[in-house]
Amino acid sequence: MTDLPLTTDQRENGTVFAPKFDAAGLLTAIVVDHADSTVLVVAHMNAEALEATLATGKVHFWSRSRGALWMKGETSGHVLVVEQVLVDCDQDALLIRATPAGPTCHTGARSCFYREVALDGGDPVLTRNVA
Repeated sequence: MTDLPLTTDQRENGTVFAPKFDAAGLLTAIVVDHADSTVLVVAHMNAEALEATLATGKVHFWSRSRGALWMKGETSGHVLVVEQVLVDCDQDALLIRATPAGPTCHTGARSCFYREVALDGGDPVLTRNVA
């Protein structure tokens, strides 16, 4: 990783990994199941979480609510083992393909995206999605 300023062309077409963190020092990380591409969780990483993820091969995040670094599954054992890390065109978001060692959501659901917004008489309601 580098902190050197890059031109747009270098950032979008080059080989230098230079994640672009937002004003709060975070970037978005989308984690999908390596086996079937189910979206498991969307969270945020700071530089420390990204470094820990790359160094250990297990997904780490920055908890905005706790103000702390955490490894997914550190208490439940349901870690996310990194298979591949992809970066978007301007390097401000990551797509992580991972193998989950159990449910990803703290509710016990396989994915954090287990409810669908449906319309009931024009009003949005949540219905449980089997996925």
